[in-house]
Amino acid sequence: MKNKALLFINGDAPKSLPDLSGYELMACTDGAFHYLKQLKFPLDKLDFISGDFDSHKIEEEIIQQAQKHQFEIIETPDQNKTDFHKALEIIIEKGFDTIDVYGGSGGEQDHFLGNLSVAFAFKDKINLKFFDDYSSYYFISKYFSISGVKGKMISLMPFPIARNIETKGLKWPLHQEDLILGERIGTRNMAENQDVSIQYQEGDLLIFVGK
Repeated sequence: MKNKALLFINGDAPKSLPDLSGYELMACTDGAFHYLKQLKFPLDKLDFISGDFDSHKIEEEIIQQAQKHQFEIIETPDQNKTDFHKALEIIIEKGFDTIDVYGGSGGEQDHFLGNLSVAFAFKDKINLKFFDDYSSYYFISKYFSISGVKGKMISLMPFPIARNIETKGLKWPLHQEDLILGERIGTRNMAENQDVSIQYQEGDLLIFVGK
């Protein structure tokens, strides 16, 4: 597999662009293209823009920019999948399995929940992380550790159940405990150590790491 890919989708725009130097591929959905222009994203670094383009009507500006900066326009009209889902499929087909996503939260909240659902569907196929102005968040494996997080907010969200959770390095540790959506979740914890480890036996767990 190739190195990391960067994908912008149509939620809240980041306040600033991430460091682009670590990415071998960069792409966006059609809804994110407009905020990339406002952020002065270097369009010559864009590999493709994809989406349904509002019933296949590709804006003339997008066509002109694609010709000028040599990025690909990929129409994805399948209405049974979201633009995010289809963009991930394109990136995977191009040989990438590590993808950072901006614009996954904010905006209309059904989109945010839909993006989590898409990430859940791909969790065993790719390494996918969301980033916004408050945190990074992603599904974690049953044996997980992270470094350099002392003093940061750590939230654990079952999806919808995670059982026999054991944590180390958190202010309020869990010892063989369960988290169940609708009963008990693990939000707004705090990392007391630089290194935090999390293990669980069953289910799925989404972590939020504050900035």
